[in-house]
Amino acid sequence: MVLFIELMNSIREFLDTGGQVLTVIAGVICLMWLLIFERLYFFLFGYKKVKANVVNDWMSRTERKSWNAEQIRFANVSRITEMLNHNVALIQSLVVLCPLLGLLGTVTGMIEVFDVMAISGSGNARSMASGVSRATIPTMAGMVGSLSGVFIVTWLQRKTKRRTEQIEDALPMAH
Repeated sequence: MVLFIELMNSIREFLDTGGQVLTVIAGVICLMWLLIFERLYFFLFGYKKVKANVVNDWMSRTERKSWNAEQIRFANVSRITEMLNHNVALIQSLVVLCPLLGLLGTVTGMIEVFDVMAISGSGNARSMASGVSRATIPTMAGMVGSLSGVFIVTWLQRKTKRRTEQIEDALPMAH
């Protein structure tokens, strides 16, 4: 319990050093990873059931040659592709948003530095230090959050493409 309290205090102190923008970045990164974990859960567990149901329904069809059968096959592939792509665009948007929020944190931190310089009337290094940290920490956090999401989004897109091709192959048209 003491370890948890110390951890929460450390996180709070870190968020305080980066300003309000860092709190927003943390929220965006948490939302992004929540959506990523949802996608990973679907890829690992939910997709197998959906694929099995669609393949069983298709194989139980007696007629697979007609135009109607081809359209049903196309609709099934499209439905599964839509399930695989669910929330991927939103995750991509959050990945792009992270560095932009980091840049916002840089600007607000530098404004704080300039305010300190205007109030004190000099370039006192000690008074400028907190503003510089407020400028650099959100930038770093935005970049780290964005990079962590870029790799996962690329993996999800590649996996979606591969699984779409696999489902197309698993639903053969009768000749």
